[in-house]
Amino acid sequence: MARILALDFGKVRTGIAVTDELQLIASGLKTIETKDLLTFLEEYTQKEQVERFVVGLPKQMDNTASESEVLIQDFLKKLTAKFPSIPMERQDERFTSKMAFQSMLDSGMKKKKRRDKALVDEISATLILQAYLNRF
Repeated sequence: MARILALDFGKVRTGIAVTDELQLIASGLKTIETKDLLTFLEEYTQKEQVERFVVGLPKQMDNTASESEVLIQDFLKKLTAKFPSIPMERQDERFTSKMAFQSMLDSGMKKKKRRDKALVDEISATLILQAYLNRF
């Protein structure tokens, strides 16, 4: 089986998570500057087989799209054009940043490490991917 790759897309940074080859476990891969994201994905898909992309869907509490959705839509057009054979799905990402921070607290992570926004983005991508896997 191929891997599923999830993105917690952000204006500056994007957290990336990936499944194992059996698509059972979601793990954080890394956080990358968003400007370098398509290049990274191109290199990654040349080394690893990716079955689909799961991109976080930011929503407000009233279920309307958040302000960042405009940026994500522009990115999704580029992603689809670059990888037309890899399907893309969306996964609600409400509360993932808060849940990521809470998991850092719960694990006993030191305050200095918890300030690492790149780590929060990577954990958020992992939560998005795990939520997607739990749907099935």
